[in-house]
Amino acid sequence: MVSDGSPSSRADSFANSRPAAEEASHGLLAEPDHVLAELVGEGNRAAYSVLVTRHVDRHVGFAERVLGSRPEAEDAVQEAFVKLWINAHRYDRSKAKFTTWFYRIVLNQCLDQKRKKRPDALPEGFDVVDGRDGPDKELQDVQRAQRVALALTELPDRQAAAITLCYFEGLTNREAADILELNIKALESLLTRGRKRLAQLLAEDAAELLGAP
Repeated sequence: MVSDGSPSSRADSFANSRPAAEEASHGLLAEPDHVLAELVGEGNRAAYSVLVTRHVDRHVGFAERVLGSRPEAEDAVQEAFVKLWINAHRYDRSKAKFTTWFYRIVLNQCLDQKRKKRPDALPEGFDVVDGRDGPDKELQDVQRAQRVALALTELPDRQAAAITLCYFEGLTNREAADILELNIKALESLLTRGRKRLAQLLAEDAAELLGAP
């Protein structure tokens, strides 16, 4: 997987893992995640390739919502998979499902990147669609999604993570709480505060861009 530890080596290994899954791991495709993770912990590259192919798209989407940038999301997930390869021997299925464990790795990588970078300002030419005179509904939906994604990057990290996991990833409160290592009450508190702040940000954003007094 990782030949010399350099960023280019990591990128090459990650990029080459998906075709490798098709060539070398057909016998593992039906195996559950926890079995594959245990095999990866033993150095099985074919099992690693199956896990990458199985989970990369979903986690890039998750990371993009947390970070607000597709390229940064791809970088975060690449690093998360490198950490999976290195640390798979530490995975214990008696303590957590593989998906819970790996979401936690991806989330921590995203938060590390986010702490090193302030959220971008609104892109030039960004505008709010006025439903009375605006373009078609598809464009309105795209711009609405962009506003929500941008607002999420301005929430406190754990509020943004809780909202992303529960409302965009479709996880249960229990699953999200396990990923964030919280109890249910603490998660619900994050969700309540996050929803309130998100609504405020979106209202402020619309008022400012529409020139409201």
